[in-house]
Amino acid sequence: MPRSTRDADVSHDLRQAIHRTGYYPEVVADGVFSAAGGEEVLSYFVHHETTFDHEEVRRHLTALLLTPTRLVIAHTDEHPGDDMLPEPYTSTTTEAVTLTSIRTVVVTRMVANPTAGVAPPAEAVLTIGWGGVGRVDLEPAGCSDPSCEADHGYTGTIAGDDYTLRVSAAAEGADAVSALLAFSDSLSARTRG
Repeated sequence: MPRSTRDADVSHDLRQAIHRTGYYPEVVADGVFSAAGGEEVLSYFVHHETTFDHEEVRRHLTALLLTPTRLVIAHTDEHPGDDMLPEPYTSTTTEAVTLTSIRTVVVTRMVANPTAGVAPPAEAVLTIGWGGVGRVDLEPAGCSDPSCEADHGYTGTIAGDDYTLRVSAAAEGADAVSALLAFSDSLSARTRG
């Protein structure tokens, strides 16, 4: 699933990982390597996920790759035919972010029964921020006087939330959690200022 060899091109391993998922491997690989723009792949993570949408089963594949200069995120979805495209189809969306643009790499590790000592994380969440997407949460402001009827305006927070990926040992396996953490380590090492 993941590979990260210090400054070695792991493009071949990434292609094999995409093919192992069995999820439209040629289509996914075409989108992923097109977005890589011919750069070496230093580290990657492939996440194949199945979701349930009402009575339909939908599959998704996300590939994160780290090149010497960029983070590339490629996400492929499958769709049933519709009015525009009557046959089933896939859509692949890619985003390439320069490493110098990345502001935050947040990694959350969930370890079950921590009183028993160090154990492999049961779940991991990777959140990457580069200022492309922001979220504003507002709520009416108030004061401590329960009889006050004045309008105090609004209070809130602005949070950067460009990309988040969650992997759990229960759903994807312990190897997937370890792989996401290895990719996170590689990304963190490359984005330190």
